[in-house]
Amino acid sequence: MDSLRDKIQTVEKAAIIDALKESNWVMAQAAKRLGITERMIGYKIKKYGLRIKEVRWIVDTQH
Repeated sequence: MDSLRDKIQTVEKAAIIDALKESNWVMAQAAKRLGITERMIGYKIKKYGLRIKEVRWIVDTQH
């Protein structure tokens, strides 16, 4: 069973990826959609080890 922290991180990571996808992979627009600053989205992308080019390729090839 996942801890609450693990569940929150999973949801947060998915929300960031969704916002980036909806914003055509522009961090500033994704941050605005999420109601956070560009600096915060940059921190969270780094925190979760998201590499936008790799995530974008994975998401785009799933269609």
